[in-house]
Amino acid sequence: MNKMYLTLLMISCFTLGMANRVYIHPFNLFSFDNISCEVIQKEDHQLLETVHPLTLQDGTEPDPRPIGTTEDLKNLTQRTAVLAELQNSLGLRMYQALSRSQKNTNTLLSPVNAFGTLVTLFLGASQKTAISYQQLLGLSRESDQPDCEYFMDGHTVLRTLQAISSHVVESRNEFKTVVWTFSNNNADLSKDFVRGTQDFSDQSFVRAVDFAQPKEAEEQVNNFIQKTSNSKAKKLFADVTEQTNLLFASSVNFKGNWKFASDPNATTEQEFWTDEKSSVKVPLMKYHGVYMYFTDPHRKCFIVKLGLSKRTYLLLVLPHEGTNLQDIEKQLGSDIISKWNKHLKENHLVLYLPKFSLTAVTDLRSVLSEMAVEKYLMGSDASFSQLSSKGNFTVDQVFNNDVLEVTEEGSKVLQKDDLARPVQTLTFNRPYFFALVEGNSNAILMLGKMVNPTI
Repeated sequence: MNKMYLTLLMISCFTLGMANRVYIHPFNLFSFDNISCEVIQKEDHQLLETVHPLTLQDGTEPDPRPIGTTEDLKNLTQRTAVLAELQNSLGLRMYQALSRSQKNTNTLLSPVNAFGTLVTLFLGASQKTAISYQQLLGLSRESDQPDCEYFMDGHTVLRTLQAISSHVVESRNEFKTVVWTFSNNNADLSKDFVRGTQDFSDQSFVRAVDFAQPKEAEEQVNNFIQKTSNSKAKKLFADVTEQTNLLFASSVNFKGNWKFASDPNATTEQEFWTDEKSSVKVPLMKYHGVYMYFTDPHRKCFIVKLGLSKRTYLLLVLPHEGTNLQDIEKQLGSDIISKWNKHLKENHLVLYLPKFSLTAVTDLRSVLSEMAVEKYLMGSDASFSQLSSKGNFTVDQVFNNDVLEVTEEGSKVLQKDDLARPVQTLTFNRPYFFALVEGNSNAILMLGKMVNPTI
């Protein structure tokens, strides 16, 4: 399995359009200076620097963080391009696993959120568990010696992710990441891990909780998250027990604007077919403009690229009538999205779209279980000896909260001359796939499917 991931990784990185640059192994872009092979030990004996978190009663202000920027990262452009390819590849695999378990409902996943969560947890993993994380993330480096391993610099990975996110904010879209960590009040936490929660996010909260009264603790934690997320994240955790050691949650909120405004007088209520036999009535808004467009005859679908800013765009994939969306999803890969982008050409289109707003909560452990890797990363075979000095410390629940909202605030109104041109009409009245992409790095920020706009 390791060789398979490495092979896929090598192929991916050669397709990044960097033919004029010297190839650098992805691991080397995210490794420590003067890296050396570390001998794998049965137990980690590294002395931990730890901190005792604040309690929930200490207030709702985000944790203070040292002043730092991403400018001092070497090879930042190359780092963001390579990391985008890695997180896209993993994000698409995770999405396919999630979509299989959510066949008949809307699905939303942020590869940035999932990748950042996994790298943050990597910082608290034992050597053996850290190896499994690196393999899944595509950031392993093979060693000639069977008893040692090279380990990446997780902080550089997280800061590079944050650099990708900053491109979205610069393009006048909102992209905010908030991280919450709740640990048992009788445990300390690794400074390295706490720093990772800050590298990954715009705001982070690390709090100690008394899990001796699990129901009360569960309510307090969920209320704290709702309050500090402006109600963007609600009731994430359930089934908290007295044995709970750590709860981890992260939320990514994207808010952008369509390039062209819809025609307010042309919104009509139409049928949206959730499957071949069932439909719901929904308002479909009419958009008329110049869009990048392509018809894929092999996969039997229409592809439309909708600009949200100079850098950020939505890629919508509408199956031809009679084509199953699941068949298209099985073929999804970063190479296919790149091929679609190459074939896109400008066209005058009339689009009928439902309101584009989705919120989803993903149990990351459940997705990893569907991928048959959960036990190595958070389950029975995982060890987090570098997360706390408390023995047998466990990561009990991990959730990603993703919010996608596209509005018409500040959108342009199409000129009358353009309205007179011949157009093709596409009506999104059946399940379709979408990907939100940051064009500077080609990182997929969010991806998902719309099965029922009324949910």
